[in-house]
Amino acid sequence: MTTSSNPWFVFYTKSRQEKKVRDVLSKKGFEVFLPMQKVMRQWSDRKKKVEVPLFNSYIFVSVPEFRISSVLEIPGVAWAIRQEGKPASLHPKEFEAIIRFIETGLLIEALPADDIEKGEEVEVMDGPMKGLKGFVSGKGKEKFVVILEALGQAIRVEVSGLLLRKV
Repeated sequence: MTTSSNPWFVFYTKSRQEKKVRDVLSKKGFEVFLPMQKVMRQWSDRKKKVEVPLFNSYIFVSVPEFRISSVLEIPGVAWAIRQEGKPASLHPKEFEAIIRFIETGLLIEALPADDIEKGEEVEVMDGPMKGLKGFVSGKGKEKFVVILEALGQAIRVEVSGLLLRKV
């Protein structure tokens, strides 16, 4: 994935239109990022691994701010996600973390730090989510559940205690 000098803006698509929107935007010359994940789906007669968007109805487009209206004209694009009244762009750290998450996953095993408690603010010190901050919402035997704020919504991830530090 090449990283453009333009910011990555976040757009909301109509339900199940992410791939179609990605293809149309790519054909029109836009740099588009649609993070995907493989999940096991079960039907009455079989199980199959399928590729689905990591964030339902979200797509990322690297575009100058003055061209956002061109993206909004694409069939299937519902609106631009906004923060504080302006179109929301993804912070480079968040963008890099999403790419690392997709490339490597979060399958790191280690024992948790005993001094981190539920409700505390933490920063991920290593791994695919390095540099992101969040709040501990749960604590298991070997991992913590951390809520990270990204894209204006909370994302729950399991992280080894060895990768966390209190903020």
